[in-house]
Amino acid sequence: MRFTYAETMTDPSYYVPLAQAAEAAGYTSMAVADSVAYPRDSDATYPYTPDGSREFLEDKPFIEAFVLSAAMAAVTTTLRFTPFVLKLPIRPPVLVAKQAASVAALSGNRFGLGVGISPWPDDFEIMDVPFEKRGARMDECVDIVRGLTAGGYFEYHGEFYDLPPIKINPVPTEPIPILIGGHSGPALRRAAQRGDGWMHAGGDPAELDRLLAKLDKLRAEYGTRKDFEVHVISLDGFTVDGVKRLEDKGVTDVIVGFRNPYTRDQDTESLDTKIANLSRFAEHVVARTAS
Repeated sequence: MRFTYAETMTDPSYYVPLAQAAEAAGYTSMAVADSVAYPRDSDATYPYTPDGSREFLEDKPFIEAFVLSAAMAAVTTTLRFTPFVLKLPIRPPVLVAKQAASVAALSGNRFGLGVGISPWPDDFEIMDVPFEKRGARMDECVDIVRGLTAGGYFEYHGEFYDLPPIKINPVPTEPIPILIGGHSGPALRRAAQRGDGWMHAGGDPAELDRLLAKLDKLRAEYGTRKDFEVHVISLDGFTVDGVKRLEDKGVTDVIVGFRNPYTRDQDTESLDTKIANLSRFAEHVVARTAS
């Protein structure tokens, strides 16, 4: 099992020392949250909170995902960085390919691109991208990012994007894993059909079992690669026995955090407390179960 440390909406000056501490403690990767802007007026809801509230995001600090990944990669040598998840279809896919390839090349292939569809029409509006057909747009974005980051000339002719033969340089020496986030049927199908892995956003344990079963069925349907990554958030991930249960279900990566980010209050934990929490977990769980 591999372990990903998740911290978000905290003092931006904490991230570099937290990345160094997570690497020293034995974590495989660190999750990087994505948020472009917060609208003053919106009637949109958030699908991963019980009441759909999104007010917990207001006035919270978010460093742009590629910038933060590069900053942390510069002070580490083994830790991998994974946006969790980048709102892909609101962005120009050629620019995303350039950013992802740059971070992966600079970090020595220590970058996994977690992507998803924003649940909020606001994100599409402020980026001047139509909300309609966002799923089909997402599919084209994934194809373009994968094609360009592979190196060499790449052209694309789709419904939303039409690219002449172009290439970017540098590209990483290994393919960038594209990990698809989301719990919907289309998201799971997209992960099995186009992704190198799937990212779970947490929730009811029984629902996780249903999602994993559906994902397994879709992977069999599409002949998904055997080294497909399955990243989950689960209370089972906090004990040695629980990690073994997740392994038996085909989970490859556990995402862990040590505070509730879904609160309207600002994070008041000290850096020392955060490092103590991640180190304690590493000693009692990571060291005993990590592969």
